Amino acid sequence: MALIGILFLIFTATCVGAQGDFATLECNPESFGKHGQKSLLECVVKTQEKDLEIKMVSLKKEGMENATLFFYKGILPSQTDYMFAEPSWNSKNMNVSLLITKTMVAQAGDYECEVLTNYGNYKETINLKVTAEYTEPTIRSVPEKMNQNRDGALICDSDGGYPKGEIHWIDEHGTDWTNSSEMKAEQGQNGLFHLSSKLTLLPRSIFSKYTCVVVNASGGREGGTGFEIQDQPRQDGQEGVGKSDSTSKIIAPVVVIGSLIVGLLMVLLYRRHRQNGHSTNNPNEEAEEKEDLRKKEFDASRV
Repeated sequence: MALIGILFLIFTATCVGAQGDFATLECNPESFGKHGQKSLLECVVKTQEKDLEIKMVSLKKEGMENATLFFYKGILPSQTDYMFAEPSWNSKNMNVSLLITKTMVAQAGDYECEVLTNYGNYKETINLKVTAEYTEPTIRSVPEKMNQNRDGALICDSDGGYPKGEIHWIDEHGTDWTNSSEMKAEQGQNGLFHLSSKLTLLPRSIFSKYTCVVVNASGGREGGTGFEIQDQPRQDGQEGVGKSDSTSKIIAPVVVIGSLIVGLLMVLLYRRHRQNGHSTNNPNEEAEEKEDLRKKEFDASRV
């Protein structure tokens, strides 16, 4: 590579100075790529000169010593990670776009594209932005069996994203509890981030459902997972009381209705008994009763 650099300097020194009137190098200033997929850095030489020929192409990432892609004197690059976008490219082809076959986070940054022709030298800069989507978040509770009557925590994890994102917490009513959580972002060797957030919950202030939402660096939602917490269980003795109360609520109306029915039956029986008694008395008994009543009235008048 050092020898190529020396040859390039010699060639530049002996070449005619840059003459922008004959050709221009037009590059897309920003390129967007996804981790693990192909990325295209577009650059095209525009000219009206039919005999213009490309002598050298260099695409170098800022901060790197060697060029990412280098073409000189008809020798095409043998790398497979970086290549010309057009497979059949040659020195007469004005499309000098770079194709990255498998984009990595480390490849993000500024690239300088330099093209040397028989009419002059041209340079442009391209910025490559790399993103990676986070995995669907997962939630676990501490303790594992959690309810609304005891303190605990929910922990949400999401992996494999770039740039660094955030985890938000939303309850069943749409209230944001993110400020009450604690989030950590760890970047791996591949440049991707692992996000982990812990939401601490206190008794008597716990909702029945929480949703963990992953938000990327642009503020867009990438995924969300819900977690439901069991209702508050009854304390010791309350369950028996509850059953007793419910039983009493059922028995009380039955007792009242039964008492009314028994009372009505007794009244009916009593009336029937009186009617039967009056119908069975003979005339002699009634006369004797009347005679006894007159005697009592007579004795009372004498006194």
